[in-house]
Amino acid sequence: LGKRVMDFTLSFLLIILLSPLLVLVALSIKLTSPGPVFFVQPRVGMNKRSFKLLKFRSMFIDAEKRKAELAHLNEMDGPVFKIKNDPRITRIGHFIRKTSIDELPQLINVVRGEMSFVGPRPERPHFVAELCKVIPFYEERHVVRPGITGWAQVRSGYGSSIEDAQIKLEFDLFYIKHICFSLDLAILLDTLKVVVIGRGAR
Repeated sequence: LGKRVMDFTLSFLLIILLSPLLVLVALSIKLTSPGPVFFVQPRVGMNKRSFKLLKFRSMFIDAEKRKAELAHLNEMDGPVFKIKNDPRITRIGHFIRKTSIDELPQLINVVRGEMSFVGPRPERPHFVAELCKVIPFYEERHVVRPGITGWAQVRSGYGSSIEDAQIKLEFDLFYIKHICFSLDLAILLDTLKVVVIGRGAR
């Protein structure tokens, strides 16, 4: 309950404080590339319930339809993992990804109760279905709310393969086992460091 109260209060205050920046980014996206301001994508949350995750759009519209160009980098059918130097990213998209500004709309997901500030990053239903088949205990990461940031993100960065997903799961399970306020605070401080120096941003 304390974690939920903190999540709601902080996210609500941040939305108000960052509203000028949010408006500026939204206008920049709208004026520099055709398409919606927000990128809405289904993700799997606590208790395996699906929800719509919000991000500022950083890719050209219909980016998934261009995955044929990247087929040689994708080992799974359907959506592709994040890849380096992704040609689907817009000019403004590179900046907001590098600075993690594209993640700010997820504060709305936190207010709604779909996410927390800290927790395992929510994956897409397609990936969850595939990874549950090949990685033991993968479903266990859904016993808590997913987070904007997490222990796996500050310790292992982005994943680009099934092997990376297995390593990230180890960090997620460690977090779930040892979840507490001090660990959340440490992860948030590490996340600020990552954002400031841009390490791991893609």
